[in-house]
Amino acid sequence: MQQPLHRRQPTPSNPRVQRTRNRVLAVARELLPQVGPTGLTYALLAERADVTRQTLYRHWPNRAALLFDLILEGPDLGNYPEPGSDVRTVATDWLKSLRDGISEPAIRTAVLAVTAQADHDPDSAQALERIGQDRRAALNKLLEPSGVQLDAPEYTLLYGPVLARLFLDRSHVTDEFIDIAVTQWLTTLEGLRQPGTP
Repeated sequence: MQQPLHRRQPTPSNPRVQRTRNRVLAVARELLPQVGPTGLTYALLAERADVTRQTLYRHWPNRAALLFDLILEGPDLGNYPEPGSDVRTVATDWLKSLRDGISEPAIRTAVLAVTAQADHDPDSAQALERIGQDRRAALNKLLEPSGVQLDAPEYTLLYGPVLARLFLDRSHVTDEFIDIAVTQWLTTLEGLRQPGTP
């Protein structure tokens, strides 16, 4: 996957850099739900993570880059699905994983912040676009054994109901809701993939 222009790649060969990065992200996850995105200043983050602001800017030259990493490098909740040949099972497990990840307060706050800033902040707009690309690529990797690969609209039709339920309806996403969403999505997907469908 192409990396956002504003995001510095961690150096896997340097354990000290990776430890610092992990510590900063852990502190940011703890602070973000408490202080909100505007309250998560680099001064506060540097003080709490015991690093310099220069270190923060070296890894994340802007807030969008930090939020991007908070979203994509969220805590391992132990429920990420396995690749499989049954599209329904993979899609269902993936949506449950998405629901659980976004239910984590720091991830939820970061997603809402990036989305809200995307209209007037080019870095946030780029981060939001890249998050979508990354998540679709990850889902397509899980779907490889089935032979199904989703384009952007097909992907949006899958996750859209879950995000609408969480962010617009402000309601819980139950397993039953996910089952209904996947059933409707599979019906739509089948219709879209019929020969002669525009």
